[in-house]
Amino acid sequence: MLIRPELAARLHPWREVLAAVALIGAGLWMFSWGGWIYGGVGAAMVAVGVIWGMDARRRMRFRRDIAAPGVVELVEGAIRYYGARTLGGEIALRDLAEIRLLRLDGQAHWRLRATDGQALLVPVDAAGAALLADGFAALPGFDLGAAADALEGEQAVCTVWRRK
Repeated sequence: MLIRPELAARLHPWREVLAAVALIGAGLWMFSWGGWIYGGVGAAMVAVGVIWGMDARRRMRFRRDIAAPGVVELVEGAIRYYGARTLGGEIALRDLAEIRLLRLDGQAHWRLRATDGQALLVPVDAAGAALLADGFAALPGFDLGAAADALEGEQAVCTVWRRK
């Protein structure tokens, strides 16, 4: 193996960010060739790499070790949570009215409320919960950075997003 297993395990969460950095490096290298075509393509690669890297870093903050029971799926615009001890459920992204981050007994949960009043509690560290970052990012006006900051904060209740 080319990389030691310990180092590979430490770099694994950073794989997408490292790929964006590699794209930036390739773009800078192509930009250094000069000329309108190479310079333009290189500059575009750098811009895409920077945006991709920032987005990957924000989504990386949603990834957690699995410590809660249940499984989260994001399928065809719907968030599904299959609870092991509690009831699960499904809410379509288009029906979401509010997203809150709650801390119950020291464990963080996403509280997803639909426009008809239904609510779904999804543990932040359930299997597949990192997929929620992709679903949330598709919502109009959702700030992925603010949600990641709320995850790292200690507030008991934090409203992350509300439909206008």
